Amino acid sequence: MTSRRGVVPLLVVLLAAGCSSSEPQKAQVATVTRTTVSEAVEAPATVGARATATLTAPASGTVARLYVQDGDTVKKGQILARISSPQARQQLSAARKADRQAARPVSFGGAPVTVRLPRLRLPSSLDAHVARSFARARKAARSIDNRAARARLLAAIDVADKSRQAQRRALGEVLDGLTRSLDQTLSQVSGQVSAGMSGLSASLASLRAASRSQTRAAVRAAEQTVDALVVRAPFGGVVTLGGASTAAGAGGLGALVSQLPAGLLGQAGAGQAAAPAGRSGGTIATGVPVAAGDPIVTVTDVSVLTLSADVDETDVLLVHRGTPAEVEFDAVTGGTYAATVTGVGVAPKEGATGGVSYPVRLRLGRGSYDDGSAAPAPKPGMSAVVRLAVRRSENATAVPASAIVTSGRETIVWAVREGRAERRVVRLGAQGDAVVEVLSGVSPGERVVVKGADAVRPGQTLS
Repeated sequence: MTSRRGVVPLLVVLLAAGCSSSEPQKAQVATVTRTTVSEAVEAPATVGARATATLTAPASGTVARLYVQDGDTVKKGQILARISSPQARQQLSAARKADRQAARPVSFGGAPVTVRLPRLRLPSSLDAHVARSFARARKAARSIDNRAARARLLAAIDVADKSRQAQRRALGEVLDGLTRSLDQTLSQVSGQVSAGMSGLSASLASLRAASRSQTRAAVRAAEQTVDALVVRAPFGGVVTLGGASTAAGAGGLGALVSQLPAGLLGQAGAGQAAAPAGRSGGTIATGVPVAAGDPIVTVTDVSVLTLSADVDETDVLLVHRGTPAEVEFDAVTGGTYAATVTGVGVAPKEGATGGVSYPVRLRLGRGSYDDGSAAPAPKPGMSAVVRLAVRRSENATAVPASAIVTSGRETIVWAVREGRAERRVVRLGAQGDAVVEVLSGVSPGERVVVKGADAVRPGQTLS
């Protein structure tokens, strides 16, 4: 829970003496005046760094060399450690081999498929045999002595020969037509076969492209893993070696193997050596075995320190970006630091007592002691108390905080008018520790009860 605290004004309220020392008066009064009233909200906070990164081993291996020690200050890109991992390099070699295999083109080793048949024709020997037969028939007919009979027989042979020639031509035309029909049919069949082969070729090319995409991704992942064996600082900061152990294999060699094609996956698994046992006790030193995911170095950027405060729900609506604050640390006795709100969160956080608080981020500035000397810079993780100056009113009408009385839903003060108590309902503004701003109900110069106000009754005589 947070609490409200104010800043004591330089101008104090003048108190009026109400009675003699021998007979003290129950109620004391003071004069309403003008002064500066500041209202603050207190909240617990924790110091944080600008950025923190824990660098882990990308693959199983051993720490080949360390270039830094705890507390060293490093720059962005500086080499912090080198890890030796034969396993990762073997995986890269296997991935590149698979990629070269996937890059080989698919070929069927021949020209487009075509089918041809010989042209249908009558045997030339048959024509020669028929011609010889007709020639022998004519020769025999000419040997007949009867002229009339000879003439009729030769005429009959001529008619038969002409009929045979006509039939030969008709048969040739039929064979030519049949040949053309067969050629057309074979041409269509060849086109369909070629189209099928082209489709098969396109399908295989798509499969090859998909396989190549996987092998390229596997090569890139393997190359990144090998590159990450040289551990570099992602930004400037202070180094801490080691850290809490995390689950191994989440983002290193295991992720690489899962990206390989099925064929290569088996080959990679067969040639994969067993991962060395993870280190114990968080120790990082040259020669220490590490598993994929083990923390190697943590880099913390302390160039800008931040604060994370938990502000109670009753006060968080008063806090805005730019709200100034003062900070005190348990580790720096007497030191006070400046801070400024940089953001107010909207995600609620339930406290142990059932209340709700909201995260508030602040940028931490320099600190100083009461004597003006510089206070040391705190370290990330230190606890603090933040006093947020949520409201400040200059030249405000103010009364001592002890003059305020709550009566049901009303806030009142007892004013002194013509020596008697008069009940006044007031509206409050900024509320400090010692004084409270009054927006309405009383005016500067009037007197109000500041001690014993709970016992005052209307019309009571007051001096």
